[in-house]
Amino acid sequence: MNPFLKKSVELLAPVGNWDCLRAAVANGADAVFFGIGKYNARVRADNFQMEELPHIMAYLHKYNVRGYVTFNILVFENELNDAKQLVTACIEAGVDALIVQDMGLMHMIREMSPDFPIHGSTQMTVTSAEAVEFLAPYDIEVVVLGRENNLKQIKSISNKTETPLEVFVHGALCVSYSGQCLTSEMWGGRSANRGECAQACRLPYDLMVDGERKEMGNIAYVLSPKDLAAIDLVPELIEAGVSSFKIEGRLKSPEYVANVVSKYRKAIDEYMAGSDYRPSVEDIRELEQSFSRGFTHGFLGGTNHKKLLDGTFPKKRGVYLGTVKKVLKDAVLCDIEAPLKRGDGIVFDAGRPEEKEEGGRVYDLRKRGEKVPGEIPSGLIEIVPGRHDVNLTKVKVGDKIWKTSDQELENRLRKTFEGEITFKLFPVRIGTSGAEGKPLVAKWTDVVNGNSVVVHSEMELEKAMKRPLTKEYLVEQWGRLGGTVFELTHLELQLEGDLIVPVKELNRMRRVAAEQLLELREKPRQYKVTEESTVVSAKKERDQKVSSSELIALCRSMEQVEAACQTDVHFVYADFEFTTDYPAAVEVARKYNKPIALATPRIHMPGENGILNGILKAKPDAILVRSLGAVQYYTSQNLDLPLFGDFSLNIANHKAAELFLSRGLERVTPSYDLNVQQMVDMLEVAPTDQMELVIHQHLPMFHTEHCVYCTFLSEGTDFTNCGRPCEEHRISLQDRVGFSHPVRVDIGCRNTVYNAIEQSGAEYLPQFLQLGIAHYRVEFLEETGDKVKEVLSLYREALDGKRSGSSVWRELRATNQLGVTRGQLVKK
Repeated sequence: MNPFLKKSVELLAPVGNWDCLRAAVANGADAVFFGIGKYNARVRADNFQMEELPHIMAYLHKYNVRGYVTFNILVFENELNDAKQLVTACIEAGVDALIVQDMGLMHMIREMSPDFPIHGSTQMTVTSAEAVEFLAPYDIEVVVLGRENNLKQIKSISNKTETPLEVFVHGALCVSYSGQCLTSEMWGGRSANRGECAQACRLPYDLMVDGERKEMGNIAYVLSPKDLAAIDLVPELIEAGVSSFKIEGRLKSPEYVANVVSKYRKAIDEYMAGSDYRPSVEDIRELEQSFSRGFTHGFLGGTNHKKLLDGTFPKKRGVYLGTVKKVLKDAVLCDIEAPLKRGDGIVFDAGRPEEKEEGGRVYDLRKRGEKVPGEIPSGLIEIVPGRHDVNLTKVKVGDKIWKTSDQELENRLRKTFEGEITFKLFPVRIGTSGAEGKPLVAKWTDVVNGNSVVVHSEMELEKAMKRPLTKEYLVEQWGRLGGTVFELTHLELQLEGDLIVPVKELNRMRRVAAEQLLELREKPRQYKVTEESTVVSAKKERDQKVSSSELIALCRSMEQVEAACQTDVHFVYADFEFTTDYPAAVEVARKYNKPIALATPRIHMPGENGILNGILKAKPDAILVRSLGAVQYYTSQNLDLPLFGDFSLNIANHKAAELFLSRGLERVTPSYDLNVQQMVDMLEVAPTDQMELVIHQHLPMFHTEHCVYCTFLSEGTDFTNCGRPCEEHRISLQDRVGFSHPVRVDIGCRNTVYNAIEQSGAEYLPQFLQLGIAHYRVEFLEETGDKVKEVLSLYREALDGKRSGSSVWRELRATNQLGVTRGQLVKK
């Protein structure tokens, strides 16, 4: 007997509007997730409004489907009261859970209710058992793991925690770790941590290797991954301990929702029934048809950089048909590999990103010039596009052809959720009894949730002269539940003698029972609510400008460490690609009598505690902690060593700051998502003596498991066979404007893409000093030792009031050809 067959597995569907919601329910979703207004990670979806919540939840619970609201963004200080209103509305509407990213919001919800369910969003960047353990004090009901966890790692995490684990199984893949992408914010002021991702990963880039452009042919989309499709991994995922299968797609169509949900419903049900399920070729084609940039297992099967992306296109493609064999006057000849018919949509993929794609509808199909009716399953065929759809002079032999839409499939999918049909029926048991001169009593029980109602006849039972009540007769009368969500599956009858009650009364009892059972289904779930408490603390009284300020230098090379140690900085941070070099950095700092902190990797995976332990063995004066897993690992050891929380912990409000400080961190760095006004709003109520601000840096934009070095400079597939080209070369990605953004590797072979242009908050130093901030960090990337000394000298003078922030700008602009941008510190 397979031990996993009795395990409950949830199928979780994306919902962007009412049609998608109905499609999810109709096609077998156990639960749906959706956003309310602007406070969610898909603000471009239709989303729902707060006043719709009671109606949404009543509809979902009618069909025994759970509803989770996505509050999976960072919450700024001036939004905490609005956030509280939304949480209150969710509690009152009986929402089944809030999906949360922000630690301060999580803390606030627990203050409001001890039992309202919270799900830890993938935006929390939870990728290890230690990170799950960090969340334990807040009674998180479900944790959504990072998309980068593979099956082996998922099983390892599952074995170490009782917390249910949720995993993405289908849909778009982010190339960057969720919650760790700052590209959209940096370039367009649209933060991915605020649901406004501009999808910079889907743009073309030139690959610059050691300063020279590498010829890549038609590969330009070096950061645009294929779409995740794990339907054939359903058995392995269940056996690895996954409790919830999550489908991405709140921006996609209801037909997409219907298609993907129905396919995964079938896969889960067949496996749980003991079948050896594998998806058919037709199943995969239909999934591709709804939306696909090409399918991949992502990282679930382990790291394989050669399979993650195609590189020749960033958009939906659908089903691959074949390549153009010949271009005719009004058609193209193709040896198609998948079914095609009139009316289907097609696109020609030339693999030339600078050219507009040609595409449209299939007008006719021909063989040797003769029209062919119906659908052609495969073979050599002439495809005639609509006369004004495609400019065939721009189509070339060898261009790929994709089937982008199938009206017949879409119509079939639409029929599953359109109209007022009842999507599901739920079993009802009835126990009825009675005696002459007394009412007929019937107890109706909703078998699924155990709700029961008792209905009495308004008339007394009389002795039957001809046709007494029988079990069969009551089953016939009370089984007429059409138009409801119930079906009668069992009835027990206990009557004293041959009795009767009018059929009209039986019908009334049936209607009342069904209505009351439905009312119980739709009744909001009840949660405990604590006494009213204020969310935003009063602004704290600040002393005058701090008497002294500490300047911190974060260095990424030994030369930079040596140079920084020769200045008057108060602390040196080492953030090296290879943590094995940390002991040497500590040795240099000791030589100059400078305290040094060592930075952890930004991601913590199962099996990587050795890296964290190696940092301890280097005997630093402090550790710069960058992940929930690392926070948990170090704080659980009660070390006599200061721990500083970095920007990647995504602290965007005072409640998040206080949470991390209460968990053992000595000071914390706010999220880079904050502009200057949002920063000031937080600092006015946060413990500023324990805050550290980064005032100069190349912003780390993408942080990704996808290794550009391995993918494009090696024949290998991962770190075991790539030959480590990162040790021989330096890669940068040149954008369409001409800026080259450096790509650097860490000890876990993860890549960080840094912004080409430095940013500075120098002009805001007087404001920050007045607020009581004493710790200021300057970060370096590729600067020489002399440049490190020059930049630190400028900031020291600015902190001491010897020069203005704008003069720092002018000086840096004069010495840096790329120029400087104020980035996220600009007022918006």
